Amino acid sequence: MIEIKEKTSVLFVCMGNICRSPTAEGVFRHHAEQAGQANRLHIDSAGTHAYHTGEPPDRRARAAAERRGMSLEGIRARRVNAEDFELFDFIIAMDEDNLERLRLEAPEEHQAKLRLFLEFGESTEREVPDPYYGGSAGFERVLDLVEEASRGLLGTLFRD
Repeated sequence: MIEIKEKTSVLFVCMGNICRSPTAEGVFRHHAEQAGQANRLHIDSAGTHAYHTGEPPDRRARAAAERRGMSLEGIRARRVNAEDFELFDFIIAMDEDNLERLRLEAPEEHQAKLRLFLEFGESTEREVPDPYYGGSAGFERVLDLVEEASRGLLGTLFRD
């Protein structure tokens, strides 16, 4: 069982922080609100690269989330920074490449915070695929995987 403090902090990470990780942030926040647990969480997202700093999530990601009644409003891209390793309890990568980048940056004492998001879901897939260069079906697939893993993460954090 994971130790719970007053507020558990979760950081979702992908490469540019405009598709997968802001989707994970918005979807996880939505599911936390639905479960009545949002006040017990601090949720954020970031990228391993600073390509899109300050930009909102990709319009296709926002549209896909909105079709499911979820909002990515107010999220802006940023790069992971050194403070994140101190501040967050869970730093959750969308894929192996970004997990490896985080492992290279994280101080030794924070390595245990690093996880793959789909570890919390029931999918046999290990990575949330990057939908950036594909069509709308890719964004829908990301949402399917992220919703499932979000429910699993909430179940892990708030077992009674």
